[in-house]
Amino acid sequence: MNDRPIGIDAMNVYGGLARIAARDLFAGRGLDPERFDNLGMAARSVALPFEDPVTHAVNAAAPLLAGLSAEDRDSIGFLITATESGLDYSKSVASYVHAHLGLSPAVRLLEAKQACFAATAALRLAAGYVAAEPGAKALVIATDVALADARASYAEPATGTGAVALLVGEEPRVLALDPGATGAHSFEVQDTARPTPDRDIADVDRSLLAYLECLVGAYGDYRARVPEADVTGTFDLLVFHTPFSGMVKAAHRRLMREFGAPDGPSAGPADRRWIDEDFARRVAPSLCYPDVVGNLFSGSLYLALAGAIDTLRPQGELRAGLFSYGSGCSSEFFSGVVRDTAAGTLAAMDIAGRLDRRADLTFAEYEELLPHSTSSLVPVADRDIDPYAWKDLLDRVPDRGRLLALTSVKDHHRHYDWIAEGTTAR
Repeated sequence: MNDRPIGIDAMNVYGGLARIAARDLFAGRGLDPERFDNLGMAARSVALPFEDPVTHAVNAAAPLLAGLSAEDRDSIGFLITATESGLDYSKSVASYVHAHLGLSPAVRLLEAKQACFAATAALRLAAGYVAAEPGAKALVIATDVALADARASYAEPATGTGAVALLVGEEPRVLALDPGATGAHSFEVQDTARPTPDRDIADVDRSLLAYLECLVGAYGDYRARVPEADVTGTFDLLVFHTPFSGMVKAAHRRLMREFGAPDGPSAGPADRRWIDEDFARRVAPSLCYPDVVGNLFSGSLYLALAGAIDTLRPQGELRAGLFSYGSGCSSEFFSGVVRDTAAGTLAAMDIAGRLDRRADLTFAEYEELLPHSTSSLVPVADRDIDPYAWKDLLDRVPDRGRLLALTSVKDHHRHYDWIAEGTTAR
């Protein structure tokens, strides 16, 4: 029996090479500016035509693995990719990712899908594997390409693209999971769907209601399993699945009114002020990255966790309550301890710096790129993609490092090459 703490040992975020300001997207689409503040976002990442779920995953994980010793790399025995952006109904994205990360062949490969909940399910699988195999590590990568276009209406400015990589192991440096401290809530609902490789459908109102119902249900189940838990005092930090900041604010308010407000669900004006203060203290630090990247689907919760750690830079340990939601729907509320080594571990990845260095797109540039990006998941027999055709954009991303790019499809088989660091020369 493994009684050592298990959890996230290291993590990294890849937020793409380009972004568009949310206000520019609102204006370009003619969306109602009165609704902008409900979004609570500054920008969203945009995939370039040579980016797909494989390149996102590899570009998130490669810097993380570069810091490992050969022994630690060889201890990775399980690779799970969590994605809604699958490339094949049979072959997993993990197969491509494994090849381009250069991992040992003695690795189990799996692709997980349950909308935005998949990475949390993958984290649970990875933790169970590590517990059963002392000394082993697992790699979980949440990776997705946004398909939102004008058809998505107000969801388009909130939908991001990119990946989050989590290295799972014993004696974790980032987040130690609380054993047995978890609650779940699931039911069938058609709040979002991806019926074809190039089309997302979303019922925003139904999704919000399902999210809130799952939050109450999952935390209620957590409290039944951990009866000493107190939502106002047990957690130093609250981190939510973050499609956009306005939704998280509504979720926090609901959680506090159901389980934490002094006067219960009918909280009055004084209690609303208290809830707002609590939000600013325990939730707002997690929103800095989602506010400039957008919804990363199953990576969204872990993007928010990375943002909270990089914002707070905790010197001591903090207990975090985390809520994961995936449309369709499945959810989990769980907890863990942010370690005193978390800030230093994440600082080595320079997540904020790389997000700041993304190229800024005009609305016209965004519209030109969009058809290429949204077609990246559509199966074709043959296709050539030249990353250097977008040399002007690449040149606007200083210190981008060495990145994987999709370069062709031959007889349905995708091929990838590395873009040279700091140059657009062939």
